[in-house]
Parts: sequence; structure tokens; C-alpha cells
Amino acid sequence: MFLNYFKLSEEPFGVTPDPRFLFLGRQHREAMASLAYGTASNRGFMALIAKPGMGKTSLLYHYLEGLRGQARTAFVFRTDCNSRELIRHILLDLGVDTSSNDLPTMYDSLNRILTEEMTRGRRFVLVIDEAQNLDEPTLESVRLLSNFETPWKKLMQIVIAGQPGLAEKLARPSLTQLRQRISLVMRLEPLDDGEISSYIDHRLWVAGCEDPRFFTAGARASIAEFSEGIPRNINNLCFNAMSLACGSGKKTIDREIVREVLADLDLESLSYKKRNDLALNQKAPPKVMAAGTARTAQGPRVSVLRSWFPKVVVASVSALVFTGTGGDLNSTAGRTAKTDDGLAAHSSYVNIANTGGIAEPLTEHLNVLITASPNKLSQSVGMNDKEISVGIDHPNVRERQDARRSRTAGSPTAVTEDLSNSVDPRAGSTSGEAGRDE
Repeated sequence: MFLNYFKLSEEPFGVTPDPRFLFLGRQHREAMASLAYGTASNRGFMALIAKPGMGKTSLLYHYLEGLRGQARTAFVFRTDCNSRELIRHILLDLGVDTSSNDLPTMYDSLNRILTEEMTRGRRFVLVIDEAQNLDEPTLESVRLLSNFETPWKKLMQIVIAGQPGLAEKLARPSLTQLRQRISLVMRLEPLDDGEISSYIDHRLWVAGCEDPRFFTAGARASIAEFSEGIPRNINNLCFNAMSLACGSGKKTIDREIVREVLADLDLESLSYKKRNDLALNQKAPPKVMAAGTARTAQGPRVSVLRSWFPKVVVASVSALVFTGTGGDLNSTAGRTAKTDDGLAAHSSYVNIANTGGIAEPLTEHLNVLITASPNKLSQSVGMNDKEISVGIDHPNVRERQDARRSRTAGSPTAVTEDLSNSVDPRAGSTSGEAGRDE
């Protein structure tokens, strides 16, 4: 501990709301004066709003201490409760037996206490801290407590204190009746730079320090900058700075020590580092795609059979035609038929009996009849009319066509059977079925 090191009698920057260490800045003095005036004027309802760590609980203790001997008081801080539990907490603080959890019975006990205090000529003051946690039905029950009154006097003075969330609740239309009964609203704002320096000196003097100047001006400026004028933040910074100076053997707390404390208390950077490490450790799951599909640059899946397979077919056929390999290739080309819509259709029949090394599934796909107009064929396989005509008119093709005709001159049945198995994609039916019907 640094108490002996800095010659202190007690901890100057503790975490409990000790009224002895309460520093009354301008805002705190105004709030204290308003509380005293509202109580003396018997206004009934008052509200105190402040950010977390602004010292409102210490201010309330100081306010209640000033009422000692003049009023009977009850202080409630457990606000995570319903209406029944709230009345029970009030009676427990007053020392009343609450073994009977019956709500009407508890109201009768409270009313009896209020009447007794009025007979004695004393006030009754109820202070509810952390009131922002109360839900609307419970806040409505608090409003109903103000109905304990006589035609000329309120029997209960109620102070509700809480964080800014309480002000938001009181502004709701559903709580208009409660809001109208609040006569005074006090607010606590952060301390300014001058008040922060006085705050540090005040707490050190209460703790028995004779010379608080071991906090340098630079250290005080850094504390004022990073504490945002909130007393709780000031306490944390000063406590850690004194601990670090004691551990380092330094009698003076300067700006560098405060900066080191700020680095140690920087929880946001630790939280950011943790999130960043988690993001780096997380690996994106592998994308699993269905077999036979490929993803384009835009994202949608496209069937492989619709993209690269027709081109492979044409390339294989062209290779077999131009090189003269691939076994027995039979082709009848250049035959023109008149269609119903007046358009000429070109059909080329390709029969590959032996592919010599091409896989069996590919062979089955190559044994097809391509029947389409040149434009449609070029769109499906990526070739233009000129390339198709070159493939058909090649001398090697004509020689094989002549050889084929000479071999099949005496057997027209083979050609008829081949033609009967052809497919007409435009009509959506096979020409072989038409031949059998005829």
C-alpha cells in the first residue's frame, strides 16, 4: 500500500460513497440546495439525474445525513424488483416485519408509520437510487405512494435518482401522471478542469495529506483530459498513478506516470486486439459446389455441359476430320431441306465407330446428329458459318463421302436406318419416329 509511502491516514480515492470525501462542485452545490429547498417546501416529488460515476449516491447520503433528527428516512437501492418487492424493501429499511407478503397489509403498515411521523411533527423522506431500473408498472406504484397525504400536507417526500435512462422513461407519454408530479429536477454535469484539480486536493486533504502538490500540473491536465470530468474515473486514475509511483520509488506523479496508467487501463484497445485476433484466426469455410457445375465471375452456377462440352465435341470432330484418324467416319453433308417456315436447314450426320482413345462416355455423346441452321449451330458451339462450311467442303471429307457412297450403293438400308435415328431439335421429336409412322 502507498499510504505510508505518501504519509496518508486512509485511502483517498476509494470506491465507496463516503460523504466525507464528497466534493461539492458547482453542479453538486446547486443540486444539494434544490433537494433541501424542495424538502422544506414539502413539494412531494423530486428527481436527480446524472451519468454513472458522477457521485449522485454520495450526494444522496449527504442529503440524508442532513435530515438526521428532522425526518424519518428510507433509502432503497435494490431496484431490480416489482411493485410488491419495492414496498417490501421500503419496510425492511424502516425495520418493519415483512413476514406477511400480502400487499394490502404492507400498505397498511406503511400508512401507520406515516401517520405516526406526522403526529410527531416530523417528515418522512423516501429516496430511491438507481431508479432507471424500475419498469413502468413499478414507477406507477411509486407515483401512488404520493397519495399518502392529508388535505393540507404530503405525508411522504420522494426523491428518485438515476442515470439518464430515467429521464427517458419519465418523458414517455404513458408516464405523464408521474412526470407532472415531479416538482424539481436536478442534474449533475461533469467537473471542469479547475474543479478536477480541486477535487484531487480535497480528497487528499481528507485522507491526511499535508502537501498534495506531488501531483504535478502535467499529471492533473492529463487526468482532466482523459477522465472526462467524471469523479469515478478520476479516482481510478489517481489510485493507479499513486500505486505505480510507489512501486517505482517516485515521490512525484508526473504526466508520464499518468500516461502509463492510461495505457494499462485502456480496455478498448484490449477489446479491439481480441476482436482482431479472432478475425485473423477465423478461416473462411471452403465452398462446396455440386459436381458438374462451375461458377462464373458474376456468381451463378452454370452447367458444365452447357459451357465447355459442345466445344470439346466440335474440336474432337474437327481433329478427326482433318487428320484422317479416328476409325470409320461416315458423313453426309450439304443436304438441304425445305422447312415449313421457308428456312433452309443444314444437317451433317457424324458417326464415329471407333474413337481410338476417347473415353466411352464422350464417344456416346459424339455419335449424334447435328441438325440446325448455321446461325443456331454457331451460337451453340461458338463457330461461325464460314468455319462450318470449311469443315464440310474440305477435300478429305469429299473423298470419304465418295468412298462411303460406293460402299453403300448396294445397301441403302444402312443410310435409311441412320437417318431414321436422327433428331430434329426444332420440332422437338425424332425423325425416326416419323419414319416408322409412315
